[in-house]
Amino acid sequence: MGCCVSTSNRSTCSSRSNEEKVSPSCLEVGCCGKNRAARRTLSDHVISLHHLPSILGRIFTNGKSQSSCIFTQQGRKGINQDAMVVWEDFVSEDTIFCGVFDGHGPHGHLVARKVRDALPLKLLSFLHSPELKQNGNGSSKSCFKGNIKPDTGESEKDSSSANELNSTWREAFMKAYKAMDKELRAHPNVDCFCSGSTAVTLVKQGSNLFMGNIGDSRAIMGSKDSNDSIVAIQLTVDLKPDLPREAERIKRCRGRVFALQDEPEVHRVWLPFDDAPGLAMARAFGDFCLKEYGVISIPEFFHRLLTDKDQFIVLASDGVWDVLSNKEVVEIVCSAPTRSSAARIVVDSAAREWKNKYPTSKIDDCAVVCLFLDGKMDSESDYDQHGFSSATIQSNRSGGNPIESDDGQKSEPYLQRNFTVRSSEENGTNVAMSVDVENGTSLAEDQKWLGLEGVTRVNSLVQLPRFSEEKPNS
Repeated sequence: MGCCVSTSNRSTCSSRSNEEKVSPSCLEVGCCGKNRAARRTLSDHVISLHHLPSILGRIFTNGKSQSSCIFTQQGRKGINQDAMVVWEDFVSEDTIFCGVFDGHGPHGHLVARKVRDALPLKLLSFLHSPELKQNGNGSSKSCFKGNIKPDTGESEKDSSSANELNSTWREAFMKAYKAMDKELRAHPNVDCFCSGSTAVTLVKQGSNLFMGNIGDSRAIMGSKDSNDSIVAIQLTVDLKPDLPREAERIKRCRGRVFALQDEPEVHRVWLPFDDAPGLAMARAFGDFCLKEYGVISIPEFFHRLLTDKDQFIVLASDGVWDVLSNKEVVEIVCSAPTRSSAARIVVDSAAREWKNKYPTSKIDDCAVVCLFLDGKMDSESDYDQHGFSSATIQSNRSGGNPIESDDGQKSEPYLQRNFTVRSSEENGTNVAMSVDVENGTSLAEDQKWLGLEGVTRVNSLVQLPRFSEEKPNS
């Protein structure tokens, strides 16, 4: 499926060359306008992957935006397989897209970067599609202009608009994730048979928060309690094979779920006829060797109304969550000397914890996105004092950034058998959350799933499978 979306009806956009900056206004949605006759069709203006580095308000390497900071650091396993993105003015001025993607397998870094670049475009593509307009009830308009606020006196009309907004974004996430996985399967240059990626993504539109998640990357929120203390709220579930509903689906599809003796806390997905690949998550992009055996790319989706008590959101790969708790990450962000340094300090703290807790294990890649919900960041002078410069932001927007090699790494990826260890002081308890597999929704949002707190693993895959799908003769 192509990655093309329609843009606004401003004529200045169509005359821009590939090397010029693309203004956020050029990405505004045509259906937001009041004059239907003036709206552009999907073929009038398009955004391709080649235009992404020149889009204002989109960052994907270490740096900051107007309301966020992002940082990633390579571990000790080879090439950095984590990717991240923040895209402000995503479909309108009050909308922002954020995502963290953790690749695994021989080509995991390529998968993660491909998803980082293409998934947001697929969301936009669906929101602009004629199919959405045919749904009626003004759902397409509400998607781009709606800002349903948490008001207890909500009228019946407001309630209907909120339901339409939620339904539209749910369908957009579901179809975008499905199209993304379909594109990866047919991609001529990226082998996704034994490689894949997680995805934790969000769209913040006014006071509305929409999230889609597959794999074990995680999102949390720092929010004030009744005493005005910042507490951690886990927003997503680590979709692991040991979740009851995930395990049931995998086993129903003839996949196997079990943990190795040397890592009893890490349940993995195995082929029915081979002790491979040992995938440590139940949902992922790619990993097509397991797609017939219960691993899916259907995201868990939910909609949350933000309040004035909600302060910031942190998205991170499991390299962070394997060694830092939700509470610790919130405390680190709150104690950061500047907001623009928060993501880097979280990564630095995770790297230190890896060395302290697991000195014999290889440090995993880490990627962090910190989104501050009041839309405010530090002054440029404070930003320069903490390891960044305005040149970092400009480099993200220049046409000279190659899409597939933004981290500058030249080494070849490799796999190595890992040994998982648990800290004797930590005993993380898992509370199962029921997940609706059919539509990707969470059935118990208020329950907390602690994921792998206290448990660390080095690789998401144990070994590559044999390239034969025939059962061995018994």
